[in-house]
Amino acid sequence: MTSAPRDKHADIEDVISRVLWVGVTTSLILISAGTLLSFLQAGGYGGGHAEVARLTGTGGAFPRNMAWFVGGLVHANGQAVIVLGLLLLIATPVVRVAVSALAFARQRDRAYVAITLVVLALLGVSFALGNAG
Repeated sequence: MTSAPRDKHADIEDVISRVLWVGVTTSLILISAGTLLSFLQAGGYGGGHAEVARLTGTGGAFPRNMAWFVGGLVHANGQAVIVLGLLLLIATPVVRVAVSALAFARQRDRAYVAITLVVLALLGVSFALGNAG
């Protein structure tokens, strides 16, 4: 008894759903762990209402540079772990589009490759414009 061949689009959908599941699940774990770390660490969110207001208020004191981010990850700073989780959550749909382009290219489906690459380029432009303004 032989099994019926799978539809090529079903295989792509399986890969895409796996990418989305892994990205969202990992970011949820990172954000949850970062939140817990922040409450446990001195100077984190556990510092009380005044500390949260300082971080979230206008002109908030939340550091936004790469040195803080990398240093925070090295020292397991809860806020840096949260930022990593949020960055992963933002990157997940972009990775999904890139994986789709690769899957379509592997199947030699030129029309879908072209459409997916246009979407990927538009995402890149939107990130660049958002960063500039």
